[in-house]
Amino acid sequence: MGLVVAFLVVSFAIWGIGDIFRGFGLSKVATIGNVEISIEQFRQVYNDRLQQLGRQVGRPVTADQARALGLDRQVLGQMLAEAALDERARLMGLGVTDAQVAQQITDEEAFRGPTGQFSRSRFEQVLREAGYTESRFVNEQRRLTIRRQLANTVNGELSVPKAIMEAANRFQNEQRAIDYVVLDRGQAGDVAAPTPEELAKYFDDHKIEFRAPEYRKVDLLVLSPEELGKWKPIEDADVRRVYEDNRARYVTPEGRHVRQIVFPNEDEAKAAAERIAKGTAFGAIAAERNLKEQDIDLGTVPKSGIIDRAIADAAFALRTNEVSAPVKGRFGTALVQTLSIEPEKVRPFEDVAATIRSDIAKDRGKDEMHNVRDKVEDERAAGSTLGEVAKKLNLALRTVEMDRSGRAPDGAQVRLPPGSQGLPAAFSTDVGVEADPVQFGDGGMLYFEVVGVTPSRERNLDEVKQQVEQRWRDERIASRLKAQAAEMLDKLKAGGTLQELAAAKGLKVESATALTRIQPTEAIPASVLSAVFSTAKDAAGSAEGNPQQQAVFRVTNVTVPSFDLQSPETKRIAETVRRSIADAMLAEYLARLERDIGASINQSALNQATGAVSAQ
Repeated sequence: MGLVVAFLVVSFAIWGIGDIFRGFGLSKVATIGNVEISIEQFRQVYNDRLQQLGRQVGRPVTADQARALGLDRQVLGQMLAEAALDERARLMGLGVTDAQVAQQITDEEAFRGPTGQFSRSRFEQVLREAGYTESRFVNEQRRLTIRRQLANTVNGELSVPKAIMEAANRFQNEQRAIDYVVLDRGQAGDVAAPTPEELAKYFDDHKIEFRAPEYRKVDLLVLSPEELGKWKPIEDADVRRVYEDNRARYVTPEGRHVRQIVFPNEDEAKAAAERIAKGTAFGAIAAERNLKEQDIDLGTVPKSGIIDRAIADAAFALRTNEVSAPVKGRFGTALVQTLSIEPEKVRPFEDVAATIRSDIAKDRGKDEMHNVRDKVEDERAAGSTLGEVAKKLNLALRTVEMDRSGRAPDGAQVRLPPGSQGLPAAFSTDVGVEADPVQFGDGGMLYFEVVGVTPSRERNLDEVKQQVEQRWRDERIASRLKAQAAEMLDKLKAGGTLQELAAAKGLKVESATALTRIQPTEAIPASVLSAVFSTAKDAAGSAEGNPQQQAVFRVTNVTVPSFDLQSPETKRIAETVRRSIADAMLAEYLARLERDIGASINQSALNQATGAVSAQ
């Protein structure tokens, strides 16, 4: 839903370089003008974005991976951009009326009910699912509206030059066809095992690649509502009580498939009702009034899903296929028909008991969380180790051993709470030093203490002989394939045909058509595509494809896409380019705001919030 998501997502790069990194209170990640961004504010947004990213890629994203992607800078850049616009609006005395905000909310498509009109119940449901209160949402829309107004003064009216659209259109939609062969391990021939001297020399030349990483043994203490709730006994009677007290949550209300025809006055509605009583079909009346089925069909809805209370009461008083008498509704006099009835459904207690029990445990864990956290902090302040704290407070303690990538000595990924994968902070402290906990999830805290360090070291050849020999063999195969591909390419350029050269090697020539730059396939990976689109029509080329493969190809056709300024595709490209230019202009404007208003970023606090190594 567009309105709930923040309006501006701007790269951190617009905020300049190191001159705005100045030290100040550790509780603040950044300030801009009179606006402060606290560690907790940043951490909440950052963790939300980290979890979103994990859901998008289908696996947890480690803190190191997130930093490599620049997620911390992107999040802080967005928060600073929004704060800068808010501060500029405050200084300019800008504002919007309550009526404007209300109109924007009622116009939002996500809040429309079955009739296509604003639905109060739908509005409240969406806000609950998004974790918003009504007042918070309204205030956020007010700020977003002002930010849009400011941004539109910078980039609201932009036209994209035709030359840029033509270039973008060709880049995205040009198609090529190739004939190709693939050289794989089978063409490399037998690779004899390396001699002891060859293996020793290869190992000496690549020793750093086989070095054992540093491992750290770490005590972990997880405090979270879920974890604390595990140890709270829950009586069956308590679960049953919650089920009965919240029965409506487990009920799918009765639904009815409803149609309605709205008439301009009561007389026309009565006349239509009389004709229906004599046998005229409900749909025929609608057709006479030039109404299509989608104009009269409300779908299958619960009673609360019909905004007009009079229409709802009438529809839910009818039998199947019965038509009501004229009903005076909010939008005119209507005839209502109920086509089918879906009875109320109640999820049995047995189906939801486990979920209820889990929710009770989590709620009780939340109640206990603050108290236990205070006790842990008190014990640590008194000098107790994490192991001593866990034993005294009867809390579960785990000890793990891992490298900087979060992997154990056996190569398995160490299981850690979401948002703390890899625990890089464990490698920025020393044995026995009290470290700041890492926050994760819904208020969870991960306390950790390094209890042992196994330094990185050089392995000897005997320890990694199998891996060294495999790497040596793979490189020999790759080198042979590359040499064969180069030889074939030379012969092609000298006038040979791909079919003749393939036949000499017992290979089959394959063909690929409708290739584009942006759609690699399993057979034609991105590296080969890049070479294909760098090669002229009728010319030959080669590229490393999938692992241990070389592709040799000839470009047989180049299809330049047509260009029509009025086509939907061209308009889509124009909008994409326009948005890119608009974002660049907005970035420049925000950079100027930073200089005018003044921004300060606390690198130490940013590192603390993301679990990075503190800058020295």
